[in-house]
Amino acid sequence: MHVLLAELCRSFTEALEDTHPMISPASPYLRIADEILEMAFAYLEDGVVFYTRGDPVNALAAWCYGYGWLDAGAILGILIVPSPFREISDLHGSIPLHCTEHLEEKTTRYERMLHEACISIDDAPDESSPIYPLCRIIRDCFEDWKVKGEAYHTRQDLASALAAYSYAYGWLDCGVRAGLFRITGDRHLFTA
Repeated sequence: MHVLLAELCRSFTEALEDTHPMISPASPYLRIADEILEMAFAYLEDGVVFYTRGDPVNALAAWCYGYGWLDAGAILGILIVPSPFREISDLHGSIPLHCTEHLEEKTTRYERMLHEACISIDDAPDESSPIYPLCRIIRDCFEDWKVKGEAYHTRQDLASALAAYSYAYGWLDCGVRAGLFRITGDRHLFTA
């Protein structure tokens, strides 16, 4: 395994192992915490399966997407995550050359899907709700990582672009699952 992909897998695994809900068992938010953890664990496992089957492109996307869910859960105050995602710059070269076409296709597709997903949601809580500001926090993080992805994409660092797009997508999907956004467009763009 390429050293940067191995580091990503290791840090995501360790973060998940040490993460726990910070919600009272009587709270309905505990179900959201459990679903966030379920999604993060599923994408960790998917990434391992992809990698062992010789698909580092989908492994990278799965690990970053799952990490997005995890970190969004922490920002929402639902999970305690001991080690949030650290940007891994210069992933260029971490994906073998024989996977270049797949990497180009997936990166371009994720950029397009992110744009479509962003215009397919509206804020769900009323503006007077105390959870309404969380919509802006999720959108801001999503947008920051989308912009990072676009910058990497422009520089032809497609692996870093895919990582950023996948991480951003995890944040947006988590926001939908947590009830901060309602889907007004294509439901197929979301796992929720």
